[in-house]
Amino acid sequence: MHPNPAFRGAADEQNLAFARARGFGVLSVNGPEGPLAAHVPFLLSEDSTVAELHLARSNAIARAGLPAPAVMIVTGPDAYISPDWYGAEDQVPTWNYVAVHLRGVLEPLPQEAMRGHVDALSAEHEARLLPKKPWVSDKMSEGVMPRMMRMILPFRLRIRSVAGTWKLNQNKTPEMRAAATDRLAEGDAGSQAIAALMRGL
Repeated sequence: MHPNPAFRGAADEQNLAFARARGFGVLSVNGPEGPLAAHVPFLLSEDSTVAELHLARSNAIARAGLPAPAVMIVTGPDAYISPDWYGAEDQVPTWNYVAVHLRGVLEPLPQEAMRGHVDALSAEHEARLLPKKPWVSDKMSEGVMPRMMRMILPFRLRIRSVAGTWKLNQNKTPEMRAAATDRLAEGDAGSQAIAALMRGL
C-alpha cells in the first residue's frame, strides 16, 4: 500500500465493493523459499468477512502448510501519467492506479464444498452476462463434473483487514488533475478508466 495518506482515504466499504466487483486477484502466502502467488477468482461473502476461492490441486499454495497468513491483492485500472500533462513546471512522471489488499488467514475447506463454490462463482459471473442464458453445471454430461472437481480444491480467506490505495493525483492541484484527466481520456481503456475515476473525486 502506498504510504501517502492522500491516496488512502477510501472507506472499507468502498474498498470491499471494488474487490467484490472485480472478483479476481493475486493470492499470496509465505513459502519455504519465499512468497507463493496464484491468480484466482474469488467470491466475497455477504458480510465481506470471507473470500471463497479454489486452487488447482497441484498449486504450491494448496500444498503449503495451512491455515496460514495470506493476502489477496485486487488491482483495477492503471495508467502512466506524463509530467507534461499537468501544465506546471518541475513535475515528474508517475503511475495512477487502484489496488485493494485483503489480509487474513487462508484455510482449506472440505472437498464436499467444491461443487457449491463453483456453482456460486459461476452464477455470480454468468449474471453479469445477461441477457445470455446462464451456464449451469447441470449442463455437464453425467460424471464429468465430479471428475473435474477432483482437480481443484476449495479454500477460504478469513479477512482480518482491508486496505486500499486509490492513487488518482489527489496530491496535485485541481487544475493539474483536470489537465492530466483530459489527456488520459484520449488514451487506451486503462487510461480512460483512470480518467473516469479522477473525474469522480
